[in-house]
Amino acid sequence: MKVKNGRKRFVTEYAGLFCMEPVIVLTTFGVSALYNIPTEYMIYLIALNIAVWLMVLCIQYRFFKKKNEEYQEEIRNLQRNHREENQKWENLREKQDFFALWAHQIKTPIAAMHLLLQSEETDTADCRQELFKIENYVEMALNYLRFEEMSNDLVLERNSLEALVRQTVKKYAFVFIHNHIAIKLGDLDYRVLTDEKWFCFVLEQILSNALKYTRQGSVTIFAEKGDEGIRLTIRDTGIGIRSEDLPRIFEKGFTGYNGRMDKKASGLGLYLCKGICEKLGHRIEVFSTEGKGTDMCITMPQENVKWKDLTEM
Repeated sequence: MKVKNGRKRFVTEYAGLFCMEPVIVLTTFGVSALYNIPTEYMIYLIALNIAVWLMVLCIQYRFFKKKNEEYQEEIRNLQRNHREENQKWENLREKQDFFALWAHQIKTPIAAMHLLLQSEETDTADCRQELFKIENYVEMALNYLRFEEMSNDLVLERNSLEALVRQTVKKYAFVFIHNHIAIKLGDLDYRVLTDEKWFCFVLEQILSNALKYTRQGSVTIFAEKGDEGIRLTIRDTGIGIRSEDLPRIFEKGFTGYNGRMDKKASGLGLYLCKGICEKLGHRIEVFSTEGKGTDMCITMPQENVKWKDLTEM
């Protein structure tokens, strides 16, 4: 299609050159007839004229083709720059929307702390919980900014899965105690190839959601080895997720029915978890039944082995 358009433009642009040759041939015939020039000389003259005309036409076409290629390349560059600029503006707008929501959300624990500190008998546990929420919001904002350049910040190492889980659970220990939620740890005796900082961030987001939507009961964390690798499951006994919300749970900005009821969900936590897991080479899935709880599963297929397997190497 581009070749046809280019030829059409060439014919249009050099229409005068195409019309010139018939005029010259007719003029040659006229002059030859007027002065009784022999037909043989006339044919030679016309042939020479046509050869020169074709040579000029080829030179002009090569020049036009080169100019047209430069023109097409310039258009592609402009289109590429336009797409990049649009993407930058889109990213900037998304960040503005995120921080507008973030500023609105972080006001809630700050206001709660002000009220707690103004009371005559300050509840240290409640203050600590509100401070913990503020710290989590700040950490979420920082990781959201780092997410686009995450590939430059990855350090893939073999880590103890149990150590990573216990590290994350320890951070949320007082929240479990304050909310009277039991924590149960199953078999976690595996080593996995992952990035400690980003993997722990994913675990923190999942635990935060589990605690947010679990009013009573427990959170159970265990791992098992399968054909696809090590599968880590974080199971809660919370309110669960509606079936119509499950397909969109990892979409950016999607909060679902639970998030709308909670009025504090940003819809970014699980979106970041999905993106981080993809860059780490992990797979994250969710299984849930409304009113019965939720299973968040992370499958790590890369170089996952048991501790005892390492001792045998």
